[in-house]
Amino acid sequence: MSRIGRQPITIPEKVTVTLTGSHLVVKSDKAELSASLPKEIKVEVKDNQVLVSIAKNQKTTALHGLWRSLINNLIVGVTEGFVKKLELVGTGFRANLKDKSLEMSLGFSHPVVFVAPEGISFAVEEQKTITVTGADKYLVGQVAANLRKLRLPDPYKGKGIRYLGEVVKLKPGKAVKAAGTP
Repeated sequence: MSRIGRQPITIPEKVTVTLTGSHLVVKSDKAELSASLPKEIKVEVKDNQVLVSIAKNQKTTALHGLWRSLINNLIVGVTEGFVKKLELVGTGFRANLKDKSLEMSLGFSHPVVFVAPEGISFAVEEQKTITVTGADKYLVGQVAANLRKLRLPDPYKGKGIRYLGEVVKLKPGKAVKAAGTP
């Protein structure tokens, strides 16, 4: 049995957790998220706590801790939300916010426009730092990865889009031959 899966999840005030069959809905005044539970997982909502267990006669224990963490992420998402920060490194690299989309100059011959999906919002600080925020942890991470994929960090010069604080190990360039050796 999973140690993480056995831990109860406390439901904060102003958050409602509704379970109908195998469909779980978590609501707050900020957002609403839902998940469809597999048949092997049994969820109970009691006394401002969510208890996750495995249905009887099931051998699938690997899902126990996973679904406890996923339900906890739903609750954290509707209360606090999730944030990923990216930084633009390179001469002339910059980002501007236009409505719900980002217009970025990434060294190409044209500006790159990235439209925010529903539930995601962007913030730009000093044209070099992009903040991706939202309630769904998976969606925030996926949007940040898609933004980073537009211009991956170059292994020789280090230019590109990085996660804030990411260290890119630079490769050495061509080695110069010593004089007099063929």
